[in-house]
Amino acid sequence: MSILCGIDEAGRGPLAGDLVMAGCILNAAIEDLNDSKKLSEKKREILFEKIILNAAYHIVKFSAQEIDENGISSCLKSGLESIMKNLNADEYLFDGNSNFGVKNLSTMIKADTKIPEVSAASILAKVTHDRDILQQSLIYPEYHFEKHKGYGTKLHIEMIKKHGYCALHRRTYRIRQLEATLF
Repeated sequence: MSILCGIDEAGRGPLAGDLVMAGCILNAAIEDLNDSKKLSEKKREILFEKIILNAAYHIVKFSAQEIDENGISSCLKSGLESIMKNLNADEYLFDGNSNFGVKNLSTMIKADTKIPEVSAASILAKVTHDRDILQQSLIYPEYHFEKHKGYGTKLHIEMIKKHGYCALHRRTYRIRQLEATLF
């Protein structure tokens, strides 16, 4: 039987916080796996613990500064390579439609809803991302990261207008609502 490593990411689109990528090889079947975005926070947390106990996994993080310096595509490529180097599998499957130039990597749109290993990777990445940004909300309470997880919501953009950027913000991400007012 061939070994499949599922790979997914969380935090590609937010204005702040880390990009988190996870690779996962399941050692046992886990009930109720799905795309992390389709699960409640409580369900993701429960499944996260089950995955940790029943899988080989590797999690990679890229800070806002790394994303700004290297670009999101370069970070994604580097993360994919790190996962493939650290997890020994016969096949590697990344959710989406781009392999970012990484050899021996398959892709599938919506793999996180179809393939248990990718669903598990999606949950590992999302829970890690959300836990990290919640920790940062204690350091930067004025941005209310606990409410929007770094995404470009109306509240988040208002807080950037009021307080400017903090160390968690991706300064290379263009925010149309801010371009005329902030700079």
